[in-house]
Amino acid sequence: MITVGIDIGSITAKAAVMQDGKILAVRILRTGYHARNTGDLLFEGIVSGLGMNPSHIQRIVATGYGRKSITFADQAVTEITCHAAGARYMNPEIRSVIDIGGQDSKVILLDDTGRVKDFVMNDKCAAGTGRFLEVMARALEVDISEFGSLAFAADHSASISSLCTVFAESEVISLIAKGESRENIIAGIHDSVAARVSAMAGRIGWIPPIMMTGGVAHNCGVVRSLEKKIGHSLKVTPNAQLTGAIGAAMIAMFTRG
Repeated sequence: MITVGIDIGSITAKAAVMQDGKILAVRILRTGYHARNTGDLLFEGIVSGLGMNPSHIQRIVATGYGRKSITFADQAVTEITCHAAGARYMNPEIRSVIDIGGQDSKVILLDDTGRVKDFVMNDKCAAGTGRFLEVMARALEVDISEFGSLAFAADHSASISSLCTVFAESEVISLIAKGESRENIIAGIHDSVAARVSAMAGRIGWIPPIMMTGGVAHNCGVVRSLEKKIGHSLKVTPNAQLTGAIGAAMIAMFTRG
């Protein structure tokens, strides 16, 4: 059975094609203004890249904030469920998932069968999300891809107390004016994200092993800050950003209707 999972996030759109539980292809595009058009391009590109046509696909599941825009999907499933399924696919031992996406962050607890047991989500503001990090990167005139490595060069973590993106940006600008190094400011930004996620997760707790998913999982500085804050190591896979799409493709294998 060939299935496709499409995850339309606020910043990036991801797709995964699977056949009987094996990943055949993955693809990532910027979501842009027209989520529906991006979904169409994503699907057409990944299918044609495999030398297939849409008739070869037996089921499509969409997820992410823009899941309702994928009108050709057979089903729309929440990202909570899809990230849980994707994490368990990549590591069947996982019991907790931290997903930091473009506009929200989530902590998901799984039971011993891999089903969602509980979750907590921050979707009311950009603090502690990928968008927050992008704003900070612009303020520091640094490419977001350099954040992780620069944080490791810090000699201390600059204090950033605000959990609001707008106020935190003002703090960063003040630190720049005081001559604080980029490296130390970035380390402080990462610690701020870790504090936000840790406080949010305190409402439901942790069950190790813990996997971090979403694009921010590729930022080694955030991962390190989170590990220090929560006192547990985090599992991060090369497909962290694709976890939702992979989970959606897996769910497509086992659902009908």
